[in-house]
Formats: sequence, C-alpha cells, structure tokens
Amino acid sequence: MAQALPVQSACLNKQLQAARTLGNMRGVGQAARLFKTAASRHSSTASQPVCSALQLESGVCVVTGASRGIGRAVALALGAQGCKVAINYAASSGRAEEVAHQIEELGGEAIVVGADMGKADEIDALFKTVADKWGTVDVLVNNAGITRDTLMMRMKKEQWDDVINVNLTGVFLATQAATKIMSKKRKGRIVNVASVVGLVGNAGQANYAAAKGGVIALTKTVAREWAGRSITCNSVAPGFIASDMTAAIDKKYEEAILGGIPLARYGQPEEVAGLVRFLALDPAAAYITGQCFAIDGGMTMH
Repeated sequence: MAQALPVQSACLNKQLQAARTLGNMRGVGQAARLFKTAASRHSSTASQPVCSALQLESGVCVVTGASRGIGRAVALALGAQGCKVAINYAASSGRAEEVAHQIEELGGEAIVVGADMGKADEIDALFKTVADKWGTVDVLVNNAGITRDTLMMRMKKEQWDDVINVNLTGVFLATQAATKIMSKKRKGRIVNVASVVGLVGNAGQANYAAAKGGVIALTKTVAREWAGRSITCNSVAPGFIASDMTAAIDKKYEEAILGGIPLARYGQPEEVAGLVRFLALDPAAAYITGQCFAIDGGMTMH
C-alpha cells in the first residue's frame, strides 16, 4: 500500500491538472475525491501487513483422497509446513496410515479419516471428526476423484452417476461443510483439484469431463459467494501426471501423448502439490480467488 501511493498520487495529480486546464470542474471534484480516498486508505493501512487477514502458514487442513497420488503429495507438502492434516481415504486405510506417519516425521500432525466422498453422511462425519479433534478447519483440498471411462454411447447411467457423485457433488458437500466452519472466523482457503479434461474434454470421459468442468465453475461461484468472509477458492487443473496409470500406458501411445505436451514429459505429483501448497498457505496467495491454474506442461496453453 505504502509503495503504491506515490504512483496513485501522481496519476491523480495529472487528472487534477488536466481537469483544471479544460475547465472541467466535475473532473476536478472527482479527482480530488479519489485523491482524498487514496490518502485516507494509505493512512489507515500503511502500518498493517498486506496479508494479515489470511496468513495461514500452518493450520488445520483437510485433504480428500489423500492416500496416494496427488492427494498424498499434497498432504505431505502441507504436513511439512507444520500443518495439522486430516487424511481422507475411501478404501486404502493402510496407505493413509503411512502418509500420516510420514507427516509426523516431517514435524506435522495427522489423523486418518475414512469417508466415501460420494455420500453426504460420511462427509458430514469427516468434518465433525476434524472439528472435534482440532476445533476448526483452515484449508480444504478437494482432491478425491474416481473414473469410470467408456465412450458416451456405451456409458451406463450408473457410471455417470458414480463419477458425478464423487467428483462434483462430493466437492460441493465438502465445501459446504468447510465453509460453515471457516465463515465463523472469517478466513479460510479452498483448493479444488480439477483436470485439463474439464477445460478441453476427452473422448471416453464424458462423465469425468462434466464433473471436472463443473468443479471449475463451482470454484468461481464459491469464490464470489464467500469473498466477503475472506474465504478464497481456487482450482488447479493437472494434465498427465506420473502415476500407476501412466506407468501402464503402452509405449506407442505414450509417444503420442508426450508429443502433445510442449515440455515432453509427465508432471510429478509433487509439482501439483507445490502449486496447491502456495494457494493454500502462502500469504502471497491471499488476493487470488476464483481462478483455475492449468499445470500440464503447456498442453492447453492458449
């Protein structure tokens, strides 16, 4: 604020001068009022840190689908910052326990909470468990997701419903539960893990593309609705990220995939986690909300 004021003052002084020259008294009055407002704001905020309201360098974090892949990397990245991390899983309790142990070794705290993110009662129970344990929620990372891939002409309604329930409705319900807690103290950060498929579509993934596109749109609505409570909401859209799935891709198909990625490689879960950590914890991200960040090696650049 203090550094920006001289530039603002110079611009406003030019406006005053131009208005006087032209004899536009309405312009003079407007510029004078703007100058007075800017000076008032400078006086009241000069001694305050810019991001004082949302310095969440550590806090209570909920990461859904955190037992493996991107979710695991995110949980570890947050734990390494000293956060208290609730590790959600649907089926892999053993893997989730391993992540919790690693977080504790890194200096954070962790609990493991099983919940199907497609079921409202289990989502409610997840947040109740976290609130009972640590009293609050500072950060929510909606990462849990499933696939039921097939061409649209063959897709059964159950395959559509399963993916929409977990990948979109689950994000809505978890966000609803988290914002009830965050709004009471007027701060919080939400990061939704979407996908480049939600940006550009993909054959054989009508359900997944619809869900992830919905998450990107939901992110913007949440950002608008909760900005007044200092709750930010952003999404990240990973491209091809190294996983058990990419490891199993036939080499002849892999060449075609990598040929469509300017950086000519798969991304790493830790690279996605680094972006999520920034949006979730860094004071510099306090003024970012409603955005979708593609992290895809340049695959969807415009």
